Amino acid sequence: MKSAANQKALVAVDLGAQSCRVSLLRWIGSEPEIEIIHRFSNAPVSANNGLHWDLETILDGVMFGLRSCAAHAPEGIASVAIDGWAVDYVRLDEGGNPVAPPFCYRDARTEEAQKEVHAILSASRLYSLTGIQILRLNTLYQLYADKLAGFDPHSPWVNLPEFITCRLCGRRVSEYTNATHTGLVRLGTQRWCDEIFQELGLDVTAAPEIVPSGSVLGPISTGLASLSAFRETQVIVPACHDTASAIAAIPAIGDDWAFISSGTWSLVGTVLDASCVTDDARSMNFTNLGGVGGKICFLKNVNGMWLLRQCMDEWKQQGVCWTLEDLISGCASLPAPAVPIDVNDPQLMIPGHAIDNINSQLERLGQPRLCLDGSGPLALANTIFHSMAARYAEVLARIGEIAGKKLKRLFIVGGGSQNAVLNRISAERTGLEVILGSKESATIGNFAVQLATFEDDWSPSTGVTASSVAKWAERMSANSLAQFSDR
Repeated sequence: MKSAANQKALVAVDLGAQSCRVSLLRWIGSEPEIEIIHRFSNAPVSANNGLHWDLETILDGVMFGLRSCAAHAPEGIASVAIDGWAVDYVRLDEGGNPVAPPFCYRDARTEEAQKEVHAILSASRLYSLTGIQILRLNTLYQLYADKLAGFDPHSPWVNLPEFITCRLCGRRVSEYTNATHTGLVRLGTQRWCDEIFQELGLDVTAAPEIVPSGSVLGPISTGLASLSAFRETQVIVPACHDTASAIAAIPAIGDDWAFISSGTWSLVGTVLDASCVTDDARSMNFTNLGGVGGKICFLKNVNGMWLLRQCMDEWKQQGVCWTLEDLISGCASLPAPAVPIDVNDPQLMIPGHAIDNINSQLERLGQPRLCLDGSGPLALANTIFHSMAARYAEVLARIGEIAGKKLKRLFIVGGGSQNAVLNRISAERTGLEVILGSKESATIGNFAVQLATFEDDWSPSTGVTASSVAKWAERMSANSLAQFSDR
């Protein structure tokens, strides 16, 4: 493949747990211009048997976006690549069709599954095998929950971004960065860990083939191929884990920087050349997720803006309506609360009753409950912002110690990069220079991998190189034409 595929357009699909985007990159002379062609909302849906994703709505939104891209790219589209949130997956029948709506990672079914898994393989043993943080939302526990519920463990599955990819080209794979997030990949390799599958009675042949970032899977084979723009389009896997894509979009050099990919979750970490699984890393439950070019995203999950969104939804149900912008503006002049809450309290990870759960924690800390009327919502939002920043500072301090880095810079990317109050508090709490990246950083990273793939800078072991992706990310970040616009 050659650079920019003769100046054809590219498409990046970014699936978010709250918002999904289909973006088009076109060339103005020799420079890229990015436009969000279609944006649609996403949210889990409660059913009798649990919390699920509305897969048909997601598929319809993506396909509408792709057709819209075709209409806006008469020069043709060179490639399409899809990233999204991790851990959730789709079970398939023999014809490759979903056998049931995919579960949402926040469903409580994994609580019992995690206990039973750890009775067979301890948390410390799992960490030594994979280097992945122990979170009940990991694909590992979800697959075991399927087994407990009577699902056929031999039925094939594929993570959500790669499911959409499979629908486009017919090839079922698991891209490396997304595969590591399952908790099922052997540490230091790009292979499934046979020991975990065997010990838990799961079928490794039901898992997809693992491929590196930037792999070209083949041409679009669906009805979209009848559109002239898609007749020669290749389907590429970027860093399918949206966090890995967002981190790939950071145009940083040196070894003194950390990142926060801030959105539904806050992913707080740094980039390493190799996994770190020391006793301190394990005790702090740090994870070693795959990154572009074989790098390691050494990080920890911190409950993110989803927590405030839960509160806002509860307020709305009670007739108290606040916009995020008004909450941020109203918190700008408020002092720090007396004590921060633990935003990673397990009760705050489960949907529903967020305000009651926060107030219960405040009571345990000897603090008054926060009310709904008057300035109560502002006080609650302010508590969440300060508590998130306090957690960031704690995590980053431990990263510096464990990874042996003297951190000076903190790149904040994703939707949370627009939260001026949280960014200011984070700078104050961490003592680091805060540098703001794009709110659409996952899309920039997605495009950067595609562009690096077209340069033939690719190897079968690591895929595209980190340096090639970083070059394109820097070019797009610096180029004024690459500032996002919404159609």
